[in-house]
Parts: sequence; structure tokens; C-alpha cells
Amino acid sequence: MLTTSPPGLFVPVSAASDPRLAALSAWLAQRLAGFTLEPASADASFRRYFRVFHSGGTLIAMDAPPPQEDCRPFVHVAGLLHAAGLNAPQVLAADVERGFLLLSDLGRHTYLEVIGERNANALMADAIGALVRWQASSRPDVLPPYDAVLLGRELDLFPDWYVARHLGLEFTPAQTATWQALRELLIERALAQSQVFVHRDYMPRNLMPGTDGPGVLDFQDAVYGPVSYDVSSLLRDAFLSWPYRLEEQWLFEYWQQARAADVGVPASFERFQTDCDFMGTQRHLKVLGIFARLNYRDGKPRYLTEAPRFVGYIEAAASRTPALAPVARLLVDLHARAGA
Repeated sequence: MLTTSPPGLFVPVSAASDPRLAALSAWLAQRLAGFTLEPASADASFRRYFRVFHSGGTLIAMDAPPPQEDCRPFVHVAGLLHAAGLNAPQVLAADVERGFLLLSDLGRHTYLEVIGERNANALMADAIGALVRWQASSRPDVLPPYDAVLLGRELDLFPDWYVARHLGLEFTPAQTATWQALRELLIERALAQSQVFVHRDYMPRNLMPGTDGPGVLDFQDAVYGPVSYDVSSLLRDAFLSWPYRLEEQWLFEYWQQARAADVGVPASFERFQTDCDFMGTQRHLKVLGIFARLNYRDGKPRYLTEAPRFVGYIEAAASRTPALAPVARLLVDLHARAGA
């Protein structure tokens, strides 16, 4: 999840104050005759990005410190995106052992920064078209599986971090039974879907307007999993919400294109909407846990302010899909107990 930094703020390269940045600068100096660095963005992990100004223009340098981060998945998935015809950063140089990458620069502005009423349909059409091309290129045994273990580990972030750490609660015996049943149901419904390449954070903050289609960022956690995941991420975003009529319109456009591309969506649009409600709920519960963890473990409080948005998404999905009603009731009960 990328967060842009203010332009024009140059970073002094000082081994005393930032040894990683000094090492990155020395690595770049072996490849570029002269350059300056500016913060480009940071994300919710340990990765940092710097814009590199040099005589030939601008590039992006990634600092992904081992052992917290591994550059190899980024390089691998970038190749898959390019093979599918998508506009992803080109890896120009790499030192994966030290966690340094030199990338092409796709621009300064994300969808989140520029999208509005006048351009939303055009930008979303580009994002949907790129997503379908990415999914149509899918094949098994290329990316890690989005299997029951990973889905369950993500769901467990909700009781571990949002309920226990943020709300300060433990499930009652009745709530434990409700949660276990919901957990099993959400995993079962995800695994029942067609499996495709999944970006796993395909949302406005990770897309950039481009003449060759949207620039795609933050894709290193890609997996092979449920077909509804990425479009649910796009339309039910962490930082931007749309009226349901627009969400439904764009979802229908995606479904039509995915059907035409033989991606594996259901023949019924209504069935696909339900799949998105189940998949979206899994993601929203996971993100509630992640945002709480970012706040309490990593000292990044801004993400947790978006928690009400995700609660709203879950409530809306439960109102459309009766099987999800227990999760909405669970949230109501938990918030009432916590006085939230």
C-alpha cells in the first residue's frame, strides 16, 4: 500500500543517520554517473522507494531490507505482468541479496490522488481491462497458492489484532463458535471459485494513470487464487468508497469482459456478486487485523482510521447475502462490548 511523500524533499545520504540509504546510494553510484535522491513513497511494510534524478531523466530505487523483505517475488511478478501486456515497472538492475532494485519510473500520481467524477469511468475501465488481461494470462504452479492455510492465517489477524489488541476483548464461547463457522465458510467459498493470478492489493493507491494502461505497483505478494479477489479490492477500496450503483456498474463491466476472456467467472452475474461479497468479507476482516497491527506493532496509526469503512463494507455485504449476517452481528456485539 503506497503512500506518497511530499515532492521536493531531498534526503541527505549519511551513513551515520541512515546506513541503508548510504549503501543504496553507493550501489546506484556504480550504475549512474551522477544523481540525486528524493523520497518517492513508502508502504505498510519495511520497503522504501526513492526517485532517482539523473541526466537521463528519473528512475525509482527500492530499498527492501533483508530479512524483513525479499525482492525476488517482486522481480518474478514484474516479469509476469509484462508478459501479460501490463504496465508495470521494469527491473533495470537488482541486488536481491542486499535488497536493492532500480526500476523504471511510472510517474508521480496514483489513481487515488487524481480520480474523481469526471474521470472515474475512464480510469476504472482501464483498470478493469488490465485486470482481465492479467487474469487471462494465469496458469497454475507459477505463483504461490492462495490456499486454505494462507486464507486462514489472514483471517486470524482479525481476532488476534482487531478484537484482542484493538478492542481489548476475547470472544465469548458463543462468539468463538460463530467465528469458527464463519472462518470455515469464507475459506470454503474462496476455494470454490476459479483460480487465477491475484495481485492481492489491486486498488487505486497501487494504480497510476498511463497512456499504455494503468501503471501497476505493489504486486510482490501476488498469488494464485480466487477470481473475485482483485476486482473486489478495486471496487471496495481501503481509502475510497463509491456509491453502490457505480460499484455494481463497474462490477458488471468487469464480469462481461472476464466472461468474454474465459477467465472463469460464473455464468450468472448475481452469483458472481455473491462471490464478491464472500471474498470481500474475507479481505475486509483481514485488513481490519492488518490495520490494527500497523497501529500497535509498527507505530503507523493512520491506517486504523479507515476501520469504519471496512465495517461498512461488511455490513453492506451482509445485507445482500444472508449467509454473512452472522459476521455483521458479531461486529455489532464486539463493538458494543468494547464501547466502540
